[in-house]
Amino acid sequence: MVKFTANDKLQAVNRYPNGNESLREIAKSLGTNHKAILKWIKQYEYNGKDAFIKSYTKHTQQFKLDVLNFMIENGTSLNETAAIFKILAPSTISVWRKQFETQGIDALQSKKKGRPSLKKESDQHSKQLPVEGSKEALEARIKQLEMENEYLKKLNALVQNKEKSPNKTKRK
Repeated sequence: MVKFTANDKLQAVNRYPNGNESLREIAKSLGTNHKAILKWIKQYEYNGKDAFIKSYTKHTQQFKLDVLNFMIENGTSLNETAAIFKILAPSTISVWRKQFETQGIDALQSKKKGRPSLKKESDQHSKQLPVEGSKEALEARIKQLEMENEYLKKLNALVQNKEKSPNKTKRK
């Protein structure tokens, strides 16, 4: 799928009202669908040149509810609602609607994306240190000593295998 710059979209929108070209002709010259041009025109009608400037905002739960309520109350289409609220992809509203219908209002709550920070995990471990002398502390110490013992055994076995190996290379 070809991505269009804000300038490309603005030029396409400005070509349409001249009357020299149809939506399909403009779309064909740009290599896209005529519905995309129609969507750009709607966005331009509601928001002007700012419609094509990408804004990376998190939408709050209340904003999502307001958008869905507006669409239901006014009977607007996905494209028109997206244009009014400056949402770049009308399918976003469709996703919100489906989430709301299937999972309720809590599904509209924004969720953190990406991998969780390791810093928080280490902070939790340091906060949960058992009291010295308690059963948990002693069990943790035993486990630590057992792991050290296993490590040393494996290291010793590797050293012995290396000494037995007949493929010793001589250094020059």
